[in-house]
Amino acid sequence: MSTEIAHLRRRLVEFTIQCTTQLELPPIVKYSALSLFFDRFRPSVVRFLQKKKKAEHWLLQPLTESNLQLFALVSIWISCKMHCSRGLSVQSLKPLGDKMITEQLFTVRDFLEAELVFLKVLKFEIGTLNIAYTLLDDLFIQFKEVAKVGELLDFEACMDMMDLLYMKEETSVLYRSSTSLAASILVSSYIITVPKQQWDFPILPWVKMVTNKEEKEVVELVGYILSNVLYSHPS
Repeated sequence: MSTEIAHLRRRLVEFTIQCTTQLELPPIVKYSALSLFFDRFRPSVVRFLQKKKKAEHWLLQPLTESNLQLFALVSIWISCKMHCSRGLSVQSLKPLGDKMITEQLFTVRDFLEAELVFLKVLKFEIGTLNIAYTLLDDLFIQFKEVAKVGELLDFEACMDMMDLLYMKEETSVLYRSSTSLAASILVSSYIITVPKQQWDFPILPWVKMVTNKEEKEVVELVGYILSNVLYSHPS
């Protein structure tokens, strides 16, 4: 991957995270949006454009950074519709776009058209039930129920790791195996945030029991994750 593309990816991840923070949205919306945009839209739009002799919409040709930022906002909007009791209106989303997207000003109509283009690229398949975050959240709840040390495990550290893994293409591929990633992030956070003298819970056998993932696979992933997030730096 070229340095320019790597830097663009990092900027888009940071943009998406900053927007969900500005909107004070729950983590499930942030990670659903990241999944929709990075795991599905970006790979799919390349195939979508390859099949078309001519792009169907000006937002796809050329696919500028500003246009990608608009689609990132659309992924947040769609995620909020699925996970927020009160949806996010385009009228409240546009001012954020005006503030955060500096190279181009998009209209309300542009937002509505971008949503339709986004859905077409994904063939209207927008389910986010089994993303890594939801599996990790469920694992964390179960862990606290069976282990006293669960109260010491920092879930914020889990989310920080998830954010960092999205920053680079080579680490984001871990999101293709949601269960393995969720299990490995839980164990990674256990190692980082629980005092070593309190490592009395058999976390690897427990993780294997609840996820059906082999200990060897989890240990290898934990090593890979920690080597990347503890020494993470801009590409």
